[in-house]
Amino acid sequence: QVQLVESGGGLVQAGGSLRLSCAASGRTFSSYAMAWFRQAPGKEREFVAAISWSGGNTGYADSVKGRFTISRDNAKNTVYLQMNSLKPEDTAVYYCAAVNTRYSGSYYSTDREYDYWGQGTQVTVSS
Repeated sequence: QVQLVESGGGLVQAGGSLRLSCAASGRTFSSYAMAWFRQAPGKEREFVAAISWSGGNTGYADSVKGRFTISRDNAKNTVYLQMNSLKPEDTAVYYCAAVNTRYSGSYYSTDREYDYWGQGTQVTVSS
């Protein structure tokens, strides 16, 4: 069993920046992809960004491309989401997720592919 703990959420003005962190602990496995999803009030959970174990392959939702950057530090078992130029529509609970993968360069952009989830951290962007 893998435990994921998010941190770094908070209140920020539109145009500002936040960096989210997600630390993984517990059961280890060979190579795991990690991702960020978010859920706003009244909306379904949506994909934000994902990164492969190798760190070489990343993917982003069109709504955040060019503004958000996902990265990871495998020595610390931690994934980050740098969020710049934040907009009110970015307001949501942000969740990190992880899944073991067969290949170190693999990642997924659908929530059904991920086995482990954090509790979420609130991000609120005011206009």
